[in-house]
Amino acid sequence: LSIAAHPNWTATIAVTPAGSHVLGNPAAPVKVVEYVSYTCSHCADFQRQSDTAMRLGYVGPGKVSVEVRHFIRDPIDLTVAMLANCGDPKNFFYNHNAFLLSQEGWMQRAQSATAAQKQRWTTGPTPARLRAIASDFGFYAVLERRGITRTAQDRCLADEAMMRRIVGQMSNGQGLGVEGTPSFLLNGELLAGTHDWQSLELQIKARL
Repeated sequence: LSIAAHPNWTATIAVTPAGSHVLGNPAAPVKVVEYVSYTCSHCADFQRQSDTAMRLGYVGPGKVSVEVRHFIRDPIDLTVAMLANCGDPKNFFYNHNAFLLSQEGWMQRAQSATAAQKQRWTTGPTPARLRAIASDFGFYAVLERRGITRTAQDRCLADEAMMRRIVGQMSNGQGLGVEGTPSFLLNGELLAGTHDWQSLELQIKARL
């Protein structure tokens, strides 16, 4: 199948054995891997700058595929990652985008949280902590608008196998030398000093 014959690479999503999601042509000549943290403001900036340009200019024509891997910094980050992975894999990139583009709004809740709320986020069984975060930050509503019920989300937040895959993605990244987010691999090579769309796009173009 030629690249030109494929109807829509921007709707082609695969899940790797490690649980990460890949958008685009699996035979694309340039393969981008992004390590992302949902509580990282630079990651939200990257998403705003890159999303339309990447999809239309590179993924759509089949020239670039994009794989998202998680790099967990804190319990809030873990909660969002678990919810982004909840439900049908074809919805992952919609969830991913929704959480990052609304980050500024929900991160403000961390500043105004009470001591009692913060204690709920850090003590007790892990599923209860993640449910408290999802409630206090308004995360449930994000996926409810996409048709995923609160009960289904709670099942995801208690999914130990999913959590192991997500944490494993971070461990894999650390083994490759990833120290912060967003960080990128191009065709398996970790890009030093590249943490924004402008820098990444230059290096994508150089490989096409």
